[in-house]
Amino acid sequence: MPISLHQHIYPLGEVGIWEIQEPESYFREDLDLSQKEITQIDSMIGKRRIEWLAGRKLLHEMSGRETRGVCLKDEFGKPYLEDSDYHISISHSHELVAVAAAPVSVGVDIQYLVEKIGRIAHKFVREEEAATILPETRLEHQHVIWGAKECLYKAYGRKQLDFLVHLQIEPFVYRPEGGLTTGWVIKEDYKAYFQVYYELHGDYMFVYTVERS
Repeated sequence: MPISLHQHIYPLGEVGIWEIQEPESYFREDLDLSQKEITQIDSMIGKRRIEWLAGRKLLHEMSGRETRGVCLKDEFGKPYLEDSDYHISISHSHELVAVAAAPVSVGVDIQYLVEKIGRIAHKFVREEEAATILPETRLEHQHVIWGAKECLYKAYGRKQLDFLVHLQIEPFVYRPEGGLTTGWVIKEDYKAYFQVYYELHGDYMFVYTVERS
């Protein structure tokens, strides 16, 4: 079973990574999909289908439950578990799928490291966030900031957020062994505070956020 990471997170949550090695038929035969889910996946084409299936498979394996919870999307495209109070988040990159689930708002992001992120950093890195970026770890640091803001965007779940205006990351010194910082979603009368965790997973940056009160 290609689960390459499975960790418990506070409070009572879990994160995991699945390395996709199986054909689509494996997931279709293994997962007991609801009619709503079948309708959803049948509207997809290409690689998106197997990523969707692998995410649902990982979510179920992480839960440890015998009966799989139906995973749908709300009006904003945010995934949720039917008849469950748990919040979930799903991310894909190349052959990896990452999932986070917790009784509080969460976000997860996994990204293959690419140099071109430096060309668009001005679109998502605030001046104060850039202040602690060192030349030797610029690539990794920028991916953490991008991943953290993707996580916050997903946790908020209602779109219409500007990565420079509404999403803020506490400046931090990047640590190759992994680390944490904090982040905020601030928009009009809405403000939420999150713990941000990151670690390098091979050639991928893995980031997840957990809401704090």
